[in-house]
Amino acid sequence: MAPVTPPQSDQALTADWPGICRRIVAAQQELFDSSLTVEERTVYDGVGEGGDYTLVLDRQCEDLVFAELEELASSGTAFTAISEERGTVEFNGGGEAWVVIDPIDGSLNVRRTLPQHSLSIAVASAPNMAAVEFGYVYDFGPGEEYLARSGSGAFLNDRRLAVSPADQLEVIGVESAKPEAIVPLLERLFGQVHRLRCIGSLAITMSSVGAGRVDGMVSPQPSRSVDVAASQLIAREAGALVELGENGLSEVGFELDQRFLVAAASSQDGLAALIASRESG
Repeated sequence: MAPVTPPQSDQALTADWPGICRRIVAAQQELFDSSLTVEERTVYDGVGEGGDYTLVLDRQCEDLVFAELEELASSGTAFTAISEERGTVEFNGGGEAWVVIDPIDGSLNVRRTLPQHSLSIAVASAPNMAAVEFGYVYDFGPGEEYLARSGSGAFLNDRRLAVSPADQLEVIGVESAKPEAIVPLLERLFGQVHRLRCIGSLAITMSSVGAGRVDGMVSPQPSRSVDVAASQLIAREAGALVELGENGLSEVGFELDQRFLVAAASSQDGLAALIASRESG
């Protein structure tokens, strides 16, 4: 009997995503190494589909991602890509697989030559956060790779991650830290959190919860799928608790116009405190 060829969408879900992501990282690193000053990196190229002003460097990094996706699609593999700059792009009809991409999470850090920023890629079997099956975040600052597969755990480089519930919120990460948004949140956290850290990349901060580097993370402003699709799987597979929106992960889709609040923690009490910190009451 001849071997059965898997559906094209299944090919997307079972592709060598670690290899694809690592090739993108290597190409992006060469790009970053070719422009080392704030002036070289502060060149804009319009507004992306996500609604933000786009750096030329953003476009170039996205082009490197799509070069790999086009190579994958050349074999007939079907999937839908959702990326911060290009928006939604179907390959071979789209199929039943979704690839959610942030070519640079932490564009302001990149522009100002701050070292921590990330590549974030998630692969899902349905268009919602609960269906993410593969998550990859690469932190270009220390050169660290976070990777997770649904049901198979999360890893930092080759070390398996396992979160231990924290008795208290000693250190938390705060993102989307505009002063007018963050001050009320911090006032409500007074007495509950010992120290704050602001990295400048939602993907890295969420992954850091999974690594046990921070006890939780919260953002006072709504986020988008490209920011957290990969890292929320990394955090969950490591044992952290994640809340996206108000109605569960399966209700949070990948459309770039959908916004939702984000929080994560190593314990239920910690998560409840962070969620309450965003409330105005």
